[in-house]
Amino acid sequence: MPDTECADRTRFVRLAAAIALAGNLALAIAKITVGGATGSLAVIGDGIDSSTDVLIAIMSLAIGFYMNRPSDKEHPWGHGRSETLGTMVLSFIIFFAGTQLFGSALSQIRNPSDLVLPSPLALAITLVSIAGKAGLAASQYILGKKSGSAMILANAKNMTNDIIISVSVFAGLGLSLLLRNPILDSVTALAVSLWVMKSGITIFREQNMELMDGNADTGLYRDLFDAVRSVEGAGNPHRARIRKMAARWDIDLDIEVPGSLSVTRAHEIAQKVEYAIRCAIPDVYDIMVHIEPAGFGEHDTEQYGLTAHDVQDE
Repeated sequence: MPDTECADRTRFVRLAAAIALAGNLALAIAKITVGGATGSLAVIGDGIDSSTDVLIAIMSLAIGFYMNRPSDKEHPWGHGRSETLGTMVLSFIIFFAGTQLFGSALSQIRNPSDLVLPSPLALAITLVSIAGKAGLAASQYILGKKSGSAMILANAKNMTNDIIISVSVFAGLGLSLLLRNPILDSVTALAVSLWVMKSGITIFREQNMELMDGNADTGLYRDLFDAVRSVEGAGNPHRARIRKMAARWDIDLDIEVPGSLSVTRAHEIAQKVEYAIRCAIPDVYDIMVHIEPAGFGEHDTEQYGLTAHDVQDE
């Protein structure tokens, strides 16, 4: 990726983090303050969720200064995986916040005599939260798409979930006030906690796939094999592996060329294959093409990578 693109990507990540930090800090303070003053556990839980978003934004800012550092002898593939690790930490923070809210809500449901009816002010701050989170989610999604950052897109998904949380809180508060039954606020908080935990688990599973160098997108492999077949002289692409490095792809594969070719000619074919792949798959970080003479040995016992046969029926 050219230096100018890296600089733009870093700028978008930092901008998204700064917007998320300012917006969520304001919402968290407002919701926790109003929730505490009005006795609404659901609003306090919504505020706790926004507080985790503040931590996420701080982490995103820090990673934005680190992830595009050039490679060194300790990190020959660069520092892009710091974004993946940051997103993984994000999932733990979200899940932990959900478990804390779950425990508090369950405790109140078990002791209904301690409950108080929330104030209408709690409804007002929840409406503000819905509007604020909608704006933040939109900004994170736009900047996440521009930067290709999984971390920022995950945060956009998290904030979209926050809108659903705030809408649920608003509905619970409304019913509590309408029916004069404060336990509905705690029931809503319990449901919110389950949603928060689910969000954390979803983000964890996505990032775990990346850390394990997995890739469930068979369409990328089909594009890869089609690109190889478009190059004259290149045959039998196999041992293909595509892994994600932050927002880019690292690709390894073997191809076969006629054994009578000179090293120079075989190298030229490999370069054409690399060019064809870069044209077919955007945001490629690195490609390693290994040349083999056609018909050299059997590939059935190879344990690594995919062939065109592995994805043709999917």
